[in-house]
Amino acid sequence: MSPAGDIPGAIQLLSQHSVSGTIDRLEALLKQRGILVFARIDFSGDAGRAGLSMRAEQMLIFGNPKAGTPLLLAAPAAGLDLPLKLLAWEAPDGKVWAAYNDPEYIVQRYRLRAELAANLAAVVPLIERAVAE
Repeated sequence: MSPAGDIPGAIQLLSQHSVSGTIDRLEALLKQRGILVFARIDFSGDAGRAGLSMRAEQMLIFGNPKAGTPLLLAAPAAGLDLPLKLLAWEAPDGKVWAAYNDPEYIVQRYRLRAELAANLAAVVPLIERAVAE
C-alpha cells in the first residue's frame, strides 16, 4: 500500500523507476499513441526554486479530445477531473509511487453512461507499462 494510504477513486502503483523516469516513460508512450501531453508540473523543482525542500514529485497532464469531449458534453463538471493526470512521488523510504483517477470512479462521480469509461480506460495499460520494469 502506498504511504499516501487508500484514496477513494485513485489507483496507486509502485513504480520501478525514479519520479522523472516514470513521467518520462509515460510521456513517451502517450506521444507514440498520439495522445496530447498538455503539461508537466515539477512540484519539487518549483519548491526548490522557492527556497523550499521536498522529495521528488511531478505530474503529467494528458488527454485525447476525441475521448474526453463526449464526457464533457455529457457532464461539463467532469472537467474537474479531465484532462487525465498521473502524479508520481518519492516516498520517505525512497520508493516511487504513481497515482491516477480510476476511470470507473470518474464515470460514477459524474453519473456518466458506463460505456464512457472505455474512453478513459485506454490509457491505463500505458500507465501500467510506464511504472513497470
